[in-house]
Amino acid sequence: MTSPRTRSLVTGASRGIGAAIAHRLAARGDRVAVHYGSSADAARAVLDSLPGDGHVLVSGDLGVPADVASMVAAAVEGMGGVDVLVNNAAAHDALVIEDSDYEQWQYSWNRVLSVNLTGTANVSWQVVRHLLDRPEGPDGGRIVTVGSRGAFRGEPQAMAYGASKAAVHSLTQSLALALGRHGIGVSAVAPGFVATDMATELLAGPVGDGIRAQSPFNRVGEPPEVAAAVEFLTGPDALWCSGAVLDVNGASYLR
Repeated sequence: MTSPRTRSLVTGASRGIGAAIAHRLAARGDRVAVHYGSSADAARAVLDSLPGDGHVLVSGDLGVPADVASMVAAAVEGMGGVDVLVNNAAAHDALVIEDSDYEQWQYSWNRVLSVNLTGTANVSWQVVRHLLDRPEGPDGGRIVTVGSRGAFRGEPQAMAYGASKAAVHSLTQSLALALGRHGIGVSAVAPGFVATDMATELLAGPVGDGIRAQSPFNRVGEPPEVAAAVEFLTGPDALWCSGAVLDVNGASYLR
């Protein structure tokens, strides 16, 4: 008898780190729900490129609680359940306090926190509710959230983003304590700078060398390197890492 395939929901999987995670989990045999917020064509391209079969596409604005509920329900329906949640989706707003007006400041904080913190909490609640109610029981469920080294070193040009990532690290540890008795492991990764398509122009510009020099390897991370860490943390051998926030930053920031 073959073992049932793991069913994994990856938020923000239309590009970058999320797409790499979706590929990594599909390559190990998972069925994957590829979530997107607004980039439908890119998400469809990721879905079509995944190895294996049984993958589904789900959408929703994580800043809208009703969208979160319907998105998780669609993933559960499309795959027959969810065993693994990867909270990867995030909003990022570069904003310097000295140069912003009060309306910009409010908008930035409200939007970033509604997606990165409240949205992550809401997706987690929805998936945990499913894990607790599934016929086979919650044991074996995994939640991994993509945080950031910015939570530790500070983000003076993206304060809301840095604060939101510090908060999701705390949320991760709180969930780990709350859900351990149900056999659910909860952890996070904290990447440093990663070479995604959004960073191409910045890395090619005058500050690129300085960013690469932050690491003794004199480069930035690649999405598959973050995905490899997520694959481990969502796997059967990582339960005892529950509560951990794993640095994936090439020694660019040590704590």
